[in-house]
Amino acid sequence: MEGALLALCNWSTLGVCAALKLPQIHAQWATRSARGISLPSLLLELAGFLVFLRYQCYYGSPPLTYLEYPILIAQDAILLLCVFHFNGNVRQAVPYVAVFVSSWFILGLQKWIIDLSMHFCTLISAASKCVQLQHLWKTQDSGAVSALTWGLSAYTCATRIITTLMTTNDFAILIRFVVMLALNLWVTATVLRYRKPPHKAE
Repeated sequence: MEGALLALCNWSTLGVCAALKLPQIHAQWATRSARGISLPSLLLELAGFLVFLRYQCYYGSPPLTYLEYPILIAQDAILLLCVFHFNGNVRQAVPYVAVFVSSWFILGLQKWIIDLSMHFCTLISAASKCVQLQHLWKTQDSGAVSALTWGLSAYTCATRIITTLMTTNDFAILIRFVVMLALNLWVTATVLRYRKPPHKAE
């Protein structure tokens, strides 16, 4: 029974994450706009994903407990390019890409670097959600933000709480997912609150 629950959580998380950002990407292309999406929030989220993935790889955690992160990073990279595209300057993405790629190698140079980074990882990821929330409160318009994407993110956090408790029981990772679950639910509710009906063509 325990093995079946673990497998269900792992594989359902992978399945959800394979399509997690697709509603958000689709929403941007449908509206031809990055309206409502906070660039700082997206960059912070990407940084948090990168640190978490590097930490898991460094300590040799079971691959099924973090295999969704390469997928999420790839989808966030596409989202980042979309935001720059709809804001009119794709070239601005180049320095960010260079920083993220170099960070992957720097994080693994010393044990203290990856450990310290992991302590800040939850703060970085939480900050990304808070920045998005602040942006929504300020504009009171969720624009091209996908409530489905945020809701699915909440689901993956819930399943990762279960898998962490059943495998590594790593306290730092557990705290991260509990905080992310609460914030993802908060952003989802805020997106739905500020959702505006589509404009009718005249």
